[in-house]
Amino acid sequence: MARIAPIAPEAMSPGLKQLLDTRPPYNIYRILANAPTALPGFVQLAGALLTQGEIDAQLREMVILRVGAHCRSDYEVHQHLRLARHVGVSEGRIRKALDIETPLDETPEALEDLMLAFTDSVVRSVKAPASQFDALRKHLSPRGMTELLLTIGTYMMVSRVLENLEVEIEDDGIDISGKAFYPDLAQPTSVGR
Repeated sequence: MARIAPIAPEAMSPGLKQLLDTRPPYNIYRILANAPTALPGFVQLAGALLTQGEIDAQLREMVILRVGAHCRSDYEVHQHLRLARHVGVSEGRIRKALDIETPLDETPEALEDLMLAFTDSVVRSVKAPASQFDALRKHLSPRGMTELLLTIGTYMMVSRVLENLEVEIEDDGIDISGKAFYPDLAQPTSVGR
């Protein structure tokens, strides 16, 4: 049971209820409704990163899974496993993203490996080494770099909130592919400059 009770939809203000009607019925939103002035900004930020970002959807989901694994957030990993599969991330790549124990190549060249190594550094050390930052800049535009850092930071925050509030994983059977919650989710966008 969550440490703070989720807000029932009927107890929400009409504006908040209307906002959450555009999202999947996940417990995270009902818990975050306890902060009604912060929730709209969170929904807007997370929604922009998930649906309007420049980073390829598969790479983005691998980064989010990596953050969730580092933070030991079962809820975060559960939800983004679903999204990763929805956007076509293979089971092998999912396992790779979740495996934070196996060291990555010391000098990765593939964008996927660069992004995972960069994520590891940001989560573990706050500031990634200049060599990693510079290697990624060869592949990502300034917008892509900024969105990558915002994604890592946002999902570090989300994982910490989820774990400290002990938000329960839903047994919901929600099929996001048939919903309009994330209309642009499956369309990878340009990763480069």
